[in-house]
Amino acid sequence: MTTAETTPERSFSSLPPVGLRCTDVFADTLRGYAGVKAVHYDYNQGRLRLVYDPEVISPERALRLVHEAGKVAAGRVSQCAARREKGEAACALCAMQLGQVLALDPARVTFRNGTLEVTWAEAVQPVAEVEEFSAHVSERAPATTLRLDEQRLQILFTVLTALFTLVALLFQRWGAFPLIVHGLFALAYFTGGWFGLLASLEALREKTLNVDLLMILAALGAAFIGSPAEGAALLFLFSLSNALQAYAMDRSRRAIEKLLDLRPKVATVRRGSRLVTVPVEKLVIGDVIVVRPGERFPIDGEVISGASEVNQATITGESMPVSKQVGDMVFAGTVNGNGSLEVRVTRLAKDTTLARIVQMVEEAQANKAKTQRMLDTFEQYYAFFVLGAAVLLVVIPYFVLGQPFYPTFYRAMTWLVVASPCALVISTPASILSAIANGARNGVLFKGGVHLEKAASLKVVAFDKTGTLTHGVPQLTGVYPLSGWDENTLLSHVAAVEARSEHPLGTAVVRAAQERGLSLPTALNFRAYPGRGIEAQVEGRHWLVGNVRFFAEYNLPIPAELQDRIQQLEGEGQTVMVAYASGLSGPEAGAGCFVGLLTVADALRPEAAVVVQALKQVGVERVVMLTGDNERVAARIAARTGVDTYYANLLPQDKVRVLRELRETYGAVAMIGDGVNDAPSLAAADLGIAMGGAGTDVAIETADVILMSDDLRKIPFALGLARRARQVVWQNLAFALAMIVVLVISTFGATLPLPLGVLGHEGSTVIVVLNGLRLLAYRGSGASPLPRKAPSRLLRQYSP
Repeated sequence: MTTAETTPERSFSSLPPVGLRCTDVFADTLRGYAGVKAVHYDYNQGRLRLVYDPEVISPERALRLVHEAGKVAAGRVSQCAARREKGEAACALCAMQLGQVLALDPARVTFRNGTLEVTWAEAVQPVAEVEEFSAHVSERAPATTLRLDEQRLQILFTVLTALFTLVALLFQRWGAFPLIVHGLFALAYFTGGWFGLLASLEALREKTLNVDLLMILAALGAAFIGSPAEGAALLFLFSLSNALQAYAMDRSRRAIEKLLDLRPKVATVRRGSRLVTVPVEKLVIGDVIVVRPGERFPIDGEVISGASEVNQATITGESMPVSKQVGDMVFAGTVNGNGSLEVRVTRLAKDTTLARIVQMVEEAQANKAKTQRMLDTFEQYYAFFVLGAAVLLVVIPYFVLGQPFYPTFYRAMTWLVVASPCALVISTPASILSAIANGARNGVLFKGGVHLEKAASLKVVAFDKTGTLTHGVPQLTGVYPLSGWDENTLLSHVAAVEARSEHPLGTAVVRAAQERGLSLPTALNFRAYPGRGIEAQVEGRHWLVGNVRFFAEYNLPIPAELQDRIQQLEGEGQTVMVAYASGLSGPEAGAGCFVGLLTVADALRPEAAVVVQALKQVGVERVVMLTGDNERVAARIAARTGVDTYYANLLPQDKVRVLRELRETYGAVAMIGDGVNDAPSLAAADLGIAMGGAGTDVAIETADVILMSDDLRKIPFALGLARRARQVVWQNLAFALAMIVVLVISTFGATLPLPLGVLGHEGSTVIVVLNGLRLLAYRGSGASPLPRKAPSRLLRQYSP
C-alpha cells in the first residue's frame, strides 16, 4: 500500500469551521479528500452516502477513506472542545460518540456507479447538550448567509477597484503627489486581486495552477514595468467577469434551491379533536395533517379524507391539476385546489420527493460531464504551458536576441492574459448546469452531466410496453350490447356483478361505469370461478360473466357468429368478457340469452404515437418496443405507435440481451421503463430512463434520468435538451478557442495593448457564460414541445 493511499491529500483545517455543527464534522472531513464529490451523513440513523470520482478513487479506497475520516473527524472535534469555552463538554462527548459509531463494523456496504452507501447496525443519538450547542453555533453563522455575504463582498470589491483606479488616473492627470497615486493603485490591486489571490493560494497548496494566478502575475508584471493603470484595469475586468460568472452560475443553482421555499415551514396537525400548528421538521410518519383550499402541502403523504384538484407542476411538471381522492399520494410543495384534505404523513421532511429532487440535482451538478473533466485536466497542463511560455518570452528576446526589456516584458504580460483559458474552462459547466436546472424545473432529472452527454448521443430508444407506452392497468375499451340491450344498461348490470369481484378486469369495468356516472344495482348470491368467470343475481336475473371456457363448462354454447366476433376482438389484442342473463321468475323464468360483449385491454397512452415521431425528429435513428406480451398484442401496439421494431415474449434477461444486440448494431441505447420490473434493463442500457419517479423509490435509485410524471412528451424534451446542450457546449468551445487564437496572433502580429487583450479575454468569458444560460429558456421543439408558459403561478414566481 502506498503512502498516497493511506494518507490522501486533504484540504481542511484542523478545526471545524465556525458555523459547522459538531455532528457534521465527519461529512466535512470526507469532503476534504481529493476525488470526493458529495457526502450525505445522517448521524442519528447511522447512514452515509458518499459520491466520488471513480477515476480518482477506487471503491476499496473509498471505504478506507470513510474509516480514516472518522478518526480525523473525532480528533478535530476534540481539538474544538479544547479551544471553545461554550459547549466544551458537549464537544468532548460528541467526539466520543462519533468515534463509537464509526468504530463499529458496517451492517451494509453498497457500491454503485461512483456511489458508496454505508449503514451501521447501531446509531448513537446525540445528547441534548450536543444538539443545543450545535443549534447555537448554527444560528450564529449560517452557511447560506456566509455565501451571500461573500458574493456581496466580491461585488463591493469590484466597485472599489474601479473607483480607486479612476481616482488614481484623475490624480495622476492633475499632477498629484506620486505617493497618493501609487497608494490608490495599491488599493485597487488589493480589492481587485483579493479573491483571485485566495483562489491561487488554494490551488498552489494543492500543487496546481489556475487562471487566477496568471491574471495576478500579469497585473503585477504591468506594475513592475511602470504601467499600474493597465494592471488595475486588468484586475477590475477580471474581478467583474468573475462576479458576473458567479451570479450567472448561481442562477442555475438557485433555480433548484428555491424549490424548497415552496414547502411551508409549518403544518396543521390533527391531535384528537384539536388542530395544532407544528414545524414541518417535527412531523413524524403517521401524523394526520389538514390542508385547506389554496394551501401548499408541507409534506409527502396519503389522502385519508376529502377530495380536491392538486397542482403538481413543481414536482411533475404537469400543466393540468390532478384529481386527488382517498388513497392517492400528495407531495410537498404542490398546491391544493378547492377542497379540504386530510393527509397521513408517509415521509419525513428530509425524505420528501421535493427534498430528494434538490439533493439529486446538487449531486448531478457535482457529477461532471466527460467534456468538463477533460477540460479541467487540460487546464492544469495548459496553465503550466502559458506560464512557462511567458518566462521564455522574456528570457529569449531579452537575453538571447538583445531586444529592449520593456516591450519584451509587456508582450509577455499580454500573452499571460490573452492565452489564459478562462472562457474555455467555463464553457462546459455553464451549459451543463443550466441544462440540468431546466430539466429539473420541468420534471426531468438528469443524475449528472455525464448522463446529459449520453442522452445527446443516443441512436436507439427502447420502450417497455406495459406502463410506458400503455397505462399499465386494464381499461374498458368497448361495450357491445346484444339482444336489444343498450350500452349503459348492460354496463351498469355487469359492473354490479363485477363490483363483488377482486379481479383486475372486474375493477376496470366498475371504474368505467363510475366514470360514466351510472348507478349500480345490488348484486346477490355472488360466486367467483377463478380464471374463468363469475355469477350473481341482479334485479331478478341470473347473470354469468366470463370467458369462452367458462360458458363451455356451463354447457352454454356460444353462437358461431358471436364466436367470430370474439376471435376478431381477441385478434386486436383485447380480452373479451361474455355476458349472459336469464330470468329467475315470471314469464322469463329459465329463459336466457347472450346480452353482450365487453372488451378490456391495457390501453395505449394517447400521446404515444406522437412521441415516437418526435423522437425521430430530435435525431433518434431507431425506436423499438420490448414486451413480455404475446406476438399478437405486441404487433397491434407497434402498429398503432409507429415504432420501427418490436420484440415480444421477452423475459427480463431477454430484454438485456436485446439491448446489447441493439447497441452492437446501431450504437448507444436508452431504455425507458417504470423503474421497478425494468430495473435490469435500465441498468444494462447506456442510459436508463424511469417514468413516474415522483412516487417510485426504485426508479430514483435505478435510472440515470428520471421523469417525475408519466407524460411521455418529457422524453423528446429531455433528449432535445441534451442535444441542444451539446450544441451550445461546442459553440462555446469553438468561440473560446477562436478568441484565444485571434488575441494571441494580435499580441505578436499587431502589438495588442494589454487593456484590449483584457477586454477581449474577459468579454469572451462572459459571452460563453451567457450563451450557456440560454438553455434555461429551452422549451422543446418539434411535434411534442412542452407548454410555452410556466404551468403554475408559483413555479413562475420561483423560476429564474
